[in-house]
Amino acid sequence: MDINKLRPVLNALTPPTDLWNFDLEDCDNILRIETQNLTATAVLDSLHFLGYLCEELH
Repeated sequence: MDINKLRPVLNALTPPTDLWNFDLEDCDNILRIETQNLTATAVLDSLHFLGYLCEELH
């Protein structure tokens, strides 16, 4: 996973009050986003466009 490639995309998607991070120790490299404004669809679409496979976990 290239965090340097994803950082500007995730920063552009999320307002400064939102938080995001990756659990790189997990074999699935879990992305966590704490937000009140962003939809999962917006994140999924952006990451799919960059060629990453992702899905929302509940």
